[in-house]
Amino acid sequence: MQHTPPLAGGITGPDALRPLLALVLDALGEGAVARGGPVAAGGPDAVAARVRQAVGDVLPEHGDGAAHALRTLVRAVAHGAADPADPLCAAHLHTPPLALAVAADLAASALNPSMDSWDQAPAASELETRVTRVLAREVYPRGTAPDALVTTGGTESNQLALLLARERHGPVRTVCGDTAHHSVRRAAWLLGLPEPVTAPVHDPAALDATLAAHHGPPLLVVATAGTTDTGRIDPLSAIADAADRHGAELHIDASYGGPLLFSADRRHLLAGLDRAHSVTLDLHKLGWQPVAAGLLAVPDAARLAPLGHTAEYLNAEDDTDAGLPDLLGRSLRTTRRPDILKIAVTLRALGRAGLGALVDRTCAAAHDLADLVEKNARLELYERPTLSTVLFRPADASDEETAEIRRTLLTEGRAVLGRASADGRIWLKATLLNPHTTPDALEALTRLVEGSTPR
Repeated sequence: MQHTPPLAGGITGPDALRPLLALVLDALGEGAVARGGPVAAGGPDAVAARVRQAVGDVLPEHGDGAAHALRTLVRAVAHGAADPADPLCAAHLHTPPLALAVAADLAASALNPSMDSWDQAPAASELETRVTRVLAREVYPRGTAPDALVTTGGTESNQLALLLARERHGPVRTVCGDTAHHSVRRAAWLLGLPEPVTAPVHDPAALDATLAAHHGPPLLVVATAGTTDTGRIDPLSAIADAADRHGAELHIDASYGGPLLFSADRRHLLAGLDRAHSVTLDLHKLGWQPVAAGLLAVPDAARLAPLGHTAEYLNAEDDTDAGLPDLLGRSLRTTRRPDILKIAVTLRALGRAGLGALVDRTCAAAHDLADLVEKNARLELYERPTLSTVLFRPADASDEETAEIRRTLLTEGRAVLGRASADGRIWLKATLLNPHTTPDALEALTRLVEGSTPR
């Protein structure tokens, strides 16, 4: 008779997990050593070949057993990973998660609560209620009854914001800047809303003129606190003033910049955030959480009422009347993980001061990199960083040469840099999210770019 694999939960679950975790940790270490840097060298073909070899027969008639499967496949994925814990892996808003948050995520996976009904997640649902309200109060310190929903990230949060605006006002027309996240336009398309209007939201006078000239559906202005390309923060208070003057709602996408709230030295950069009708936060960026850890905050929980929904087997009316909490209106998803657990552990472990220190250290590293670029005659800096994104490029390189430098460093496994278009040119983008990044690592990054520049 074939052996039945053990389960992760229950009294015997920890004993079943312990030897498997040791295998996983060993495989992660072996993969990192084999990778030898921020990303494996060789490009897509080399990575694909190694994965094919490791996977072998994806669905064999008889399995290889837990030990072999875990070690082989985890090692292969770690070998072929882009590792955000390496300071030379700085292309995207792709954070190296805190070890304690990963450990908490393991507990969430082992317990496997499903956050769509209280009887599947009694403790996790109470934890979510308490933590989301506290985080919402950070955004809306003067709100009536602030609340927040847990989401998969900025894309889902922005879609929910547009949905809630539509349910309040009908087919709203979104007004956003040309640097707004692509999910804003995608959300309008998915929800059947009018095509968003692009307006210079960073210029309050021009935005005011755009809103004044509008004669049509109700307006929803979307501002950004931390753009994906440069990390800029729109003038939130001035945008809120303009929205108020023209009776428009305001949503602020603070996926990137929201955690500045934890920093005593930097939270002033978010002045005006609390004037929005909804705010997107994303703690798997400057919050160092494993994916996913998004939030949509609102100043009053009553604004979430349109999401209410009844399914007899999940939130029957008589159960709700009897006092069982109703979770179904907390998300557009049905089955969802208790992502709040890792967030709660991080908040409790580090506190406001600890998280603020990580934010400050990471933003300071970006200024250090900008200093290095400004002092190097062979490199050009786009602008001083607002958050932790630095755009730079070789001073005498063409756009084509700049793009090729990025691809060369990636293919050779030496550095992972992003790219951005600004002022009609292509720039290399370093998005620093590793609070352990050292000055030596930053110097190494500039040397790599300088050394790859055509002479």
